[in-house]
Amino acid sequence: MDAGRLVMVIVPAFNEGRAVKATVELLLAAGYRVVVVDDGSTDETVEVGRLPVVYLRHAVNLGQGAALQTGMTYALRAGAEIAVHFDADGQHDCGQIEHLIAPIVAGQADVVFGSRFLRSQDRAQVPWKKRILLRGGILISWAMTGMLLSDTHNGFRALSRRALERVRLQENGFAHATEIMQRVREAGMRYLEVPITITYSEYSQQKGQKLSGSLSILFDLIMAKLTK
Repeated sequence: MDAGRLVMVIVPAFNEGRAVKATVELLLAAGYRVVVVDDGSTDETVEVGRLPVVYLRHAVNLGQGAALQTGMTYALRAGAEIAVHFDADGQHDCGQIEHLIAPIVAGQADVVFGSRFLRSQDRAQVPWKKRILLRGGILISWAMTGMLLSDTHNGFRALSRRALERVRLQENGFAHATEIMQRVREAGMRYLEVPITITYSEYSQQKGQKLSGSLSILFDLIMAKLTK
């Protein structure tokens, strides 16, 4: 961890009691300051609040976009220079955070997106059904934002303080990933993609996005476009 910078890792969690504690313990062991946003969980997710983390809780489930915005608002007010979005289910590797934030530290980017599709070995880890869904998401996000990323719906990303000041998510659900791209483009922020590796456990695949969720994202994006 870059001790010279205040890096906060935001972990949105909804009914992640089976995995979130182990995920957070690894982050803490690596020296990161962790903000867990419990998005109205009804299981044992609340127990992660006993760890030395900032524990924020929504009274009801609002969606991952809302949980991330709650975490980003806190990070901004707490003086964070960099905020990292990190999934609760254990599929992200905290050892890759330094690689993810390096372009921000070097002054080369305001937002860094992790990508599973820049290296063949990372791409091979993605189940083929998920690849199809993700490829569809890339095209939809490109059509909606004019930004073409290789991995649109990857929850592992980093934002500089400048980006935290400019990104205000209105999409409460999973469509927030495309909305972040919109905000980056509108504000003329610099962005990069860096290769990252995702570990797909049986648990994370069970919790993963289904076709119905993808259709819901598409509906949300179309409605947002029509009501602008």
